[in-house]
Amino acid sequence: MPGARKLGRPTAHRNAMLRGLVTYLFKYGKVETTATRAREVSSVAEKMITLGKQNTLASRRAALSYITEESVVTDLFEKIAPRYEDVNGGYTAIYKTGPRRGDAAEMAVITLVPTKEELEAAAKKSSKGKKPESK
Repeated sequence: MPGARKLGRPTAHRNAMLRGLVTYLFKYGKVETTATRAREVSSVAEKMITLGKQNTLASRRAALSYITEESVVTDLFEKIAPRYEDVNGGYTAIYKTGPRRGDAAEMAVITLVPTKEELEAAAKKSSKGKKPESK
């Protein structure tokens, strides 16, 4: 359940921070933050992608009420959500990067997971560009 962690912030500050991080994640594809914040952002982002897969007026309005930029909502409904049409969850991945230098907080990068089709296309592209080895 999103919102179970207080993250050391008052409610309004915590909600604003999560809204900003989710917007940033959809805008740029990845976010570097602390591990606990990343877990919270992951659950909210997955709910937003599920709204995008429904693609109704009500779901678009629900996403607009949470995501802070209208252009990001448009991208969510037109580009991001259709990528995961056949996938039921697991749209984000969290990679731990080690402790932060200043206060040793556990840092992580949260990214949108590429689909199988995108991975296969990338593999074909990388193998196509290589020259065969000569003997």
